[in-house]
Amino acid sequence: MQDNLTAKQNDYAVFLPAISGFYATFIGKQRNESYVDPARFPAGLTDMEQMNWLNSQKALFPYRWSLYSGGHANLDLTKQDWSEDMVRNREPGTFVLGDSGGFQIAKGLWEGDWKANSGCAKAEKKRSSILKWLDTISDYGMILDIPTWVIHDKKASDACGIRTLEEAVDATKFNNEYFMAHRRGKKNGGAKFLNVLQGDNHTSAETWYQTMKEYCDPAKYPDTHFDGWAMGGQNMCDVHLVLKRLIALKYDGLLQPGVHDWMHFLGTSKLEWAVLLTVIQRAVRKYANPEFTISFDCASPFLATANGQVYFENVYEHDSKWSYRMAPSADDKKYATDTRKWRDGVIADGIYPRWEDSPISDMLKMKDICIYAPGDLNKNGKEGKTSWDSFSYALLMGHNVWMHLTAVQEANRRFDAGEHPAMMRRQGGDYAKFEDIVEAIFAAPTREDSEAIIEKYSNYWMEIVGTRGFKGKKAMNARTQFNALFEYEQTEQEDFDSSKLDKLEATV
Repeated sequence: MQDNLTAKQNDYAVFLPAISGFYATFIGKQRNESYVDPARFPAGLTDMEQMNWLNSQKALFPYRWSLYSGGHANLDLTKQDWSEDMVRNREPGTFVLGDSGGFQIAKGLWEGDWKANSGCAKAEKKRSSILKWLDTISDYGMILDIPTWVIHDKKASDACGIRTLEEAVDATKFNNEYFMAHRRGKKNGGAKFLNVLQGDNHTSAETWYQTMKEYCDPAKYPDTHFDGWAMGGQNMCDVHLVLKRLIALKYDGLLQPGVHDWMHFLGTSKLEWAVLLTVIQRAVRKYANPEFTISFDCASPFLATANGQVYFENVYEHDSKWSYRMAPSADDKKYATDTRKWRDGVIADGIYPRWEDSPISDMLKMKDICIYAPGDLNKNGKEGKTSWDSFSYALLMGHNVWMHLTAVQEANRRFDAGEHPAMMRRQGGDYAKFEDIVEAIFAAPTREDSEAIIEKYSNYWMEIVGTRGFKGKKAMNARTQFNALFEYEQTEQEDFDSSKLDKLEATV
C-alpha cells in the first residue's frame, strides 16, 4: 500500500526535500548495477525505487516535489552519471527546483574572483555550467546570487572576493544579466527562474529589492524576465519583512498571474512556518495571484541522519510549540543478529520513548540498521566503531524524509481544523490570530493601508520566531544577529557541499 503524499498536499505551502547527493546515489546507481546487494535489503524492500518518492508508481510514499542543488551535483550533462539519475531521469510530471550554488561561492568551494566584471576564467566557466545545468534539470531554477552574510566574514570574503554589500549586489546583478542573456528560454524548453532576494536586515534587504526587482519586470524584459522570487537572508526568516515585501510586490506589479507564480523560502525548517506560509499563500491567491505557490526547503532529514539523529515523533499541541522530535539512534554491534521489529526494539531498549513508523521503518528489523557485528570489517577492510553501513544511513534518511513531509501536512490539517501553534496567536494587547491579521493586510484597499496594518503589529512580528531561531526585533538591527545567521547557513546548507555525507560513503 502506497502512502500517496502528493494526493494529501491540498492547498498547503509546498515543502521541498533538499535531496542529498548521498541518498540520490543509492536510487540512481541501483538502476545500472547492484549498488546495494538485494540480499542486504530488509524484507519488504524489493526495488530501490520504493525509496524514490519521485516515482509515482513504485514509491512507498509518492511525492512529486523536491529541490536539488548544483552545489553538490555533477554539472557535466554530456556524460552519463548514474549517481545523478534520480534527478536527471525523473518521472514526467514531477517538480524540481534547482538551487544555483551561491553558498558554494561564499564558502570558497567554487574557486574564483566572483566580483562583477572580474573576467575570472574559473568563475566564468562555473557560471556557464550552472546555468546550462539548471536549464536542463529544473522546472524552476534560482539565479546565482551572492549571499549577503559573506561580507561580514573575512574567510568567506577572501574566498570569493566579495567584501561589501555593494560588491555583493553588483556581482549578483552581473550574474542576473548573464542568465538573462544566455538562458534557454521557456519557449525552448528551458527552466523558469527565481530572482533571489538577499539582505541581512531590513535596510539592506530594501536596497537589494529596489536594485533587483527590475529583473522580474515583463515591461522592461518582455522575453527574458525572471519568473518568481526566492527569499534568502533576512527575507526568509522575518515575517515582518516577508509581509512588507509581498505588499511591495503586489503594488509594484510583480505578482502577476502566469508571470510570477512561485516564491521559495530557502532553508526553512521550523514546523510552525509550514502553517504560517500556507496562510500567506492563501492570502496572496485570494487578493493578488490565484496561481501563486509558496515553497520551502531544508536538508534536515538528511543532515540529522548523517549525525546519527532520527525522527521518532512529531508534536502538535494546541497553543504550544509544534515540532519534529529526533534523537540519537540505535547503533550497537550487539544488534547485528537481533530480529526484533525496529519499533519494538528501540522502545523496549529505551532508545526512544515512543516511535512513529514510516513506510520504510515499518519493514525494518534491528539487524537491518545495525548490520556490523563485533569483528566485522567494513568495505575498507577495517573494523569501525559504528554498527551501521552506508545503506543504514540511506534507509533512515528515507524514514526521516517521510516524517518531515507528514509533519508539514499534518500541521496544516490540524490548523484547518482549528488548532494553532502558540506563536501564531497574539496574546498581548488586542487578541488576534495570525491568519486574521494577514487577511486584513491583503484585503486593505490601498498600499498605505496595508503597510499601516503591518506596522501596527510590529511588536507581534517580533515575537514570531524566525526560521533561524531568533525573533524579528533582534534581527532588525544591521549585524547583531549575524553570527547566529551564519551558523544557521552552515548547518542547514552543509550537505550542499556534501562533505559530511561523502565521509559517510568513504568510512562505513
